[in-house]
Amino acid sequence: MKKYLKLAIFLVVLPLVLVACGTADEDATTDTEPVDEADDEYADLIAKFDPLGDVPVPEDNPMDEDVIELGKTLFFDPRLSGNDELSCASCHVPALGWSDGKPLFEGFEGVEGPRRTPTIINSAYYDELFWDGRADSLEEQAKGPISSPIEMNMNLDELADKLAAIDGYPEMFEEAFGEEITLDNIVKAIAAFERTIVIDDTPFDRFLAGDYDALTEEEILGMKVFANEGQCITCHNGPNLTDQQYHNVGLDSDDEGRMEHTGDEEDDGAFRTAGLYGIAHHAPYMHDGSLETLEDVVDFYDRGGDGHPNTSPLITELNLTDEQKSALVAFLKALSGDESPSVEVPDLPDYDEEE
Repeated sequence: MKKYLKLAIFLVVLPLVLVACGTADEDATTDTEPVDEADDEYADLIAKFDPLGDVPVPEDNPMDEDVIELGKTLFFDPRLSGNDELSCASCHVPALGWSDGKPLFEGFEGVEGPRRTPTIINSAYYDELFWDGRADSLEEQAKGPISSPIEMNMNLDELADKLAAIDGYPEMFEEAFGEEITLDNIVKAIAAFERTIVIDDTPFDRFLAGDYDALTEEEILGMKVFANEGQCITCHNGPNLTDQQYHNVGLDSDDEGRMEHTGDEEDDGAFRTAGLYGIAHHAPYMHDGSLETLEDVVDFYDRGGDGHPNTSPLITELNLTDEQKSALVAFLKALSGDESPSVEVPDLPDYDEEE
């Protein structure tokens, strides 16, 4: 009888033990999540890119609030020009992506310039400035347009005295630099302000940081095309999506480009690789503004340029599909954020708009 009783108890307990073991196994399985192949794929894609990072700031021109505010005031003041009519903001218009929306800039007394106005956006990340790289800092670059006869046409030797005669400026320079107005401090202030014009929080940046929902499926496809079939990353690489080098991309143009600065025939028609942050905000494109839309830009590179005799060997026919080209445009737009950086236009010292 006892034998049968023990057997009955065993049969009752056994299912409970099995259930308990099964639950433990299930818990162990739940704790170990399967590897997401998409995450691995995205990680490999992200590894091809570099995060933007902080704005480089020179030791002799730290980002002081008073200096930045002074620089903003100077940037919008037309009295930095020879005829008191053109300011830096005349060509670098905030609402137009800090460019001017024109194929070629309009300079002093309406003269048409030889090249398009480059955007100020993320210009702080460049090692060299201008399309041909003839300035090695924002401070040095600021002198160029102010003194150029076809741009603002202001004698740099006279600029400090001109500003010193305007009520309000001596006090602003004293507050910012602790000294009187000098040309060096004028361009330092402008450069400091320009270093604040930055786009650094786009869907692309969030995707790089691991937010895989920041980009749409089409934009992710465009990012893959950018890094692979489109070969864009060959030149548009690094933190600001530029190799900071100079290439002839095959535009049908007589502009000597970098060669005008270096005298090297290998630089004929070569221009600095433009960074791509904010690109959707400042059409048209290329150094001569000859391509009106991003679609035009993609088509240009897809056909391998337009046959300039010094075209870089990096420029080849791509034969992208329509889907790939559309995705590439979508990705480029994702590099721009929702809107161009904006600032409040400052009140200019002792300035009458009717002057």
